[in-house]
Amino acid sequence: MQLPVLLVMMLFTNCEKQTDGREYRFSGAITVDGRTRYFLLNLPPGYYEAPGKFPLVIGLHGAAGSGSQFELDYRFTQKANNAKFIAVYPDGVRSEGLLGLRFWNAGYCCNYASEHNINDVKFISELIDKLVRDYKADPKRVYAAGMSNGGMMAYRLACELPDKIAAIAAVSSTMVQTQACNPSRAVPVIHLHSALDTKVPYYGGVGLADYYYPPVDSVLNVWASKNNCTAAPQVIRDDAQYRLTEWPACGNGALMQCYLTKDGGHAWPGGRKSRDKADEPSTVINANDLIWDFFQRFSL
Repeated sequence: MQLPVLLVMMLFTNCEKQTDGREYRFSGAITVDGRTRYFLLNLPPGYYEAPGKFPLVIGLHGAAGSGSQFELDYRFTQKANNAKFIAVYPDGVRSEGLLGLRFWNAGYCCNYASEHNINDVKFISELIDKLVRDYKADPKRVYAAGMSNGGMMAYRLACELPDKIAAIAAVSSTMVQTQACNPSRAVPVIHLHSALDTKVPYYGGVGLADYYYPPVDSVLNVWASKNNCTAAPQVIRDDAQYRLTEWPACGNGALMQCYLTKDGGHAWPGGRKSRDKADEPSTVINANDLIWDFFQRFSL
């Protein structure tokens, strides 16, 4: 019993040092609109010695999740350390209920954040500014990856912060934007989903918390139009494991991809179940690898 407990304590300590005695993983906070907003930051090995700047990936948790949950369940810091990028895991605002669940205001979803019109776009914008100013984050290589409600938030960031977000990834998600979406540039998009997802159904419908979720195909077709993709979508692979569709020839060299798996459910492919009754993650693709390979292609 002692070894697992020690491992958990090491993973969740607020300030984590490597053998050189420097801090590489710690918690932080900023004040936005009079509200304290929290985040967890991880710097990759070699950060302090490197002369240049590092890519920054923003990991946006799903409804009722947290930044630390995103990091742990999706094994994202392991990918960040291996690939040498900075990872930041911000927290959504807690609800006022007994459980204090966290949500993002991605439009008409979800819950407390949407109902109270929390300005999460401003929070993420100011968080980016801080990390560019105080750390070696490259402002031209900032990316957003989100799960479920976090993926919805990533779509909103693509709409409203295209000058700061180089590309987005949405997992088990859709777009629930309520304001006009008119990005000033083509934003590369990679979307990962399971055909078996009943919580945010790929083909649209009522799911989690009785919200209606638009079909992902429709969302991607809208983005193809906004991104000035001149060629029709192409099915690159379609077999018993997954279907990969690409929208090539988009404006400014942008690309759009959609992986639709035949296994899994409402979960992060290649990750672990966040709780006993959660859906099984897809095993035919690995979200971390696909997302990072995609992000590396693009910069502002």
